[in-house]
Amino acid sequence: MNRSSILLAAVSLLALATAAGTAKADAVAEGAPASPPPQDVVVTAHRLNDARESIQPSLGATTYSVDNAAIQALPGGDNQQLNQVVLQLPGVVQDGFGQLHIRDDHNGIQYRLNGVILPEGIAVFGQTLSPRLVGKLSLITGAMPAQYGLRTAGVIDISTKSGLFDNGGQVSIYGGSHGTYEPSFEYGSSVDGTNLFVSADFKRTQLGIESTDGSSTPNHDRSDQGSLFVYGDRNIGQNDRVSVIAGYSNQRFQIPNPVGLQPDGTWTLAGASNFPSQNLDETQRETTGYGIASWLHDEGKVTLQSSLFTRYSTLTYRPDVTGELLFNGIAQAAEKKDFAVGLQNEGVYRLNDAHTLRAGIILQGERATSNTLTNVFPVDGAGAQAGAPITIADKGGKDQFTYSAYLQDEWKLAPKLVLNYGLRFDDVNGYRNEMQLSPRVNAVWTPLDGMAVHAGYARYFTPPPFELVGSQAVAKFVGTSAAPPNLVDDTPRAERQNYYDLGLEQKFNGALKGLTLGVDGYYRTSTELLDEGQFGAPIILTPFNYQSGTIKGVEFSANYNRGPISAYANFAVAKAQGQNITSSQFNFDPAELAYIKTHPIYLDHDQTYTASAGAAYKFDDGVLRGSTAGFDLLYGSGLRKDGDVPNGDALPDYIQVNLSVSHKWDMPVIGKLEGRLDVINVFDKVYEIRDGTGVGVGAPQYGPRRGFFVGMTKEF
Repeated sequence: MNRSSILLAAVSLLALATAAGTAKADAVAEGAPASPPPQDVVVTAHRLNDARESIQPSLGATTYSVDNAAIQALPGGDNQQLNQVVLQLPGVVQDGFGQLHIRDDHNGIQYRLNGVILPEGIAVFGQTLSPRLVGKLSLITGAMPAQYGLRTAGVIDISTKSGLFDNGGQVSIYGGSHGTYEPSFEYGSSVDGTNLFVSADFKRTQLGIESTDGSSTPNHDRSDQGSLFVYGDRNIGQNDRVSVIAGYSNQRFQIPNPVGLQPDGTWTLAGASNFPSQNLDETQRETTGYGIASWLHDEGKVTLQSSLFTRYSTLTYRPDVTGELLFNGIAQAAEKKDFAVGLQNEGVYRLNDAHTLRAGIILQGERATSNTLTNVFPVDGAGAQAGAPITIADKGGKDQFTYSAYLQDEWKLAPKLVLNYGLRFDDVNGYRNEMQLSPRVNAVWTPLDGMAVHAGYARYFTPPPFELVGSQAVAKFVGTSAAPPNLVDDTPRAERQNYYDLGLEQKFNGALKGLTLGVDGYYRTSTELLDEGQFGAPIILTPFNYQSGTIKGVEFSANYNRGPISAYANFAVAKAQGQNITSSQFNFDPAELAYIKTHPIYLDHDQTYTASAGAAYKFDDGVLRGSTAGFDLLYGSGLRKDGDVPNGDALPDYIQVNLSVSHKWDMPVIGKLEGRLDVINVFDKVYEIRDGTGVGVGAPQYGPRRGFFVGMTKEF
């Protein structure tokens, strides 16, 4: 079967699986009891959930988890974006445009829904997934077992809400500072083994992207963001379940403008060069749709899950042609589209008490297209403007196919010692054809009650994000105001890593019951280390490689959950460096390339110290019964900026503190209500996330100023 046939078959199977899941849901008898469900249905559902999780245990990797109750206790609750939730986990660094860096990796993040891979999209500002769909979120990182590959800085695996045995829903309105309002809706239902969960929300804000000047409500920064999520599943007998996931997001952003600037006079239109920066009108729209259909079978020694997944995303940037030409000498309209579809088959075979075998095959096909229309000035040999603007059209498309397979054995060497070892093979055929066989080994030792020590090694293979690799013809811009500093344009390569991890976790009992302490250290060496930068006016990231790189660090974590109190604190130290840029070189100044060729530099997203903490207290009696009060905070020592050398200095450190109070009422006639008040950046700390300098850094961004937000939720 050729690759086109594989892609067509995957699409057809996805349609059939979705139709089958819908038919099963429609077949539920109208008279089935709504609540409570039959006990055998409860037992079957929980057993199948456990079976699904047994396919992909972390097996010695470092795992941090947060459930929906913990999310609700955070300031903002599930009204905040998902990246704000993940930032409260150890070793996660905040960046502009809502980006995350896990363990000083630029991107390298894979999202999974109920264990199924969600293909990458091309969103930059938007958050495709909402905290409202989260039942439990786990960040898996470190030396991961063989089922995890390609994106290995961290796997964010979300166990979604399912409506399991929960008939009813809620409507909510939330809003406040920065012109923010956010209505939302959730509904869950369970009838005789069929479960349904739906969530939808819409958000309008005047702080859609980080401020470029530190103002509370930036000029030209409105955003409209809407999302929809649907989950449904149906038990078939005692051993099988079919499930369907579908989601869609549509997000529009104005690009915020600095105020009070004028072009430097290098470029003119009709003899004029004036253009107030506050009048710029640039916009970006990002849309994403995704779907997953799964069949789970669990019987005796064998558990199998087969899933079909797909994702379609678009990014459209519309420039202010006049303003951008006068300021930058280039105005580029850009449209990128990406469609991916794949098949994920995985299984567990429990050979005996000592050995559990796991294996899987993942196939994915992807199509990316790019269409740009660029306005530039012609220039003479000295680089001076030589006439009126001209337009350069450039479009292209490319297919990529990825084939992955793994086999591993969980071997119980002794009652307190488990060894997991395996092999993973990845073959990626796109802009480049590259492959790797990757060994993995992890050991978990539990010498004392509540103590777990893990150590592991992983060989990783990370191809560049296919949807971001440019197909633009660099030579077209020679002799124009958009001429690149050089014409060298090697295609980005896959990164290859050796990753070592060692950690310890201790759960306490007795007087310290509820307390868990952890420490984890890692060391990673890379060839063709991947990074990404924003090099043009369209806010689209471009991947590039350093020939070699080293990343290392240590994380400390503490969690306490007992009675009405829940609390956590995390602290991380990291260092990331790379040397010699070997791809996408046309984006860099020759002097910069020459220095980096012979000197290792800090990666632009390196942050030496990162911390997060939070606590919540639930009042169970007295006049405050039904109330919860809490806080969280973020600390960073600052991302990199240019100094005497590229990325040679760091921005000032910062701390952002947020507060939250909420109260629940159960009132006659009206029913259940919940109100909340959140204060973000309580001390109104003005801090820069980026200052606009650094390798691949496009513009300054500031953290949010102080904001007050209130919300009301009605259950039904």
